[in-house]
Amino acid sequence: MLLAFDTASPTVTVALHDLREVVATATSAQGMKHGEQLAPLVEQVLAEGGARPADLTGIAVGVGPGPFTGLRVGLVTARTMAHVLGVPVHGVCSLDALALEAVAAGTVTGDFVVASDARRKEVYVASYDAQGARRDDPVVDKPAVLATDGPVVGEGARLYPESFPDARGPERPSAAWLARGVVEGRVRVLPPEPLYLRRPDAVASPR
Repeated sequence: MLLAFDTASPTVTVALHDLREVVATATSAQGMKHGEQLAPLVEQVLAEGGARPADLTGIAVGVGPGPFTGLRVGLVTARTMAHVLGVPVHGVCSLDALALEAVAAGTVTGDFVVASDARRKEVYVASYDAQGARRDDPVVDKPAVLATDGPVVGEGARLYPESFPDARGPERPSAAWLARGVVEGRVRVLPPEPLYLRRPDAVASPR
């Protein structure tokens, strides 16, 4: 069984996949409390799926891009659980999970962009083909710099409609689609390291 979770957005999402289908999911009711909510949601999903930690054969975790605090909670938890249980941990770009769900739901039918909230009035953006395969590495910048009239999936489009007028769902990553992507081989598996992308606030002065 594969346990999947993502903490790259303000809400925590957790899912359990039995390698045939998703058997349990849970999403936090409150935002920005990743450290308090992840462990109880993992326990809830395992209980609903009739599984114990010892039944897990792998862990999938969203690696962002996203804020430092949320990503740290998810990645530390994933690596710790994987080490204790002796199972592999699969990192997945959180934007890829959004792309897969959008394609499956039919909210997009051709090339599109995924944009998530990077705070500081910026967005994380990556482009995808009609099958949901990522074309390039995610970037972070001001919405006006990354603006497009094409279809845009994710919360960034809702937050900045002047830059992304063609908003499509879903808005935030789903652990269920993260799990499906890993099990079905539809996403690139990455090391369980955070994709921060944020430019440094302080830069050393040239000598």
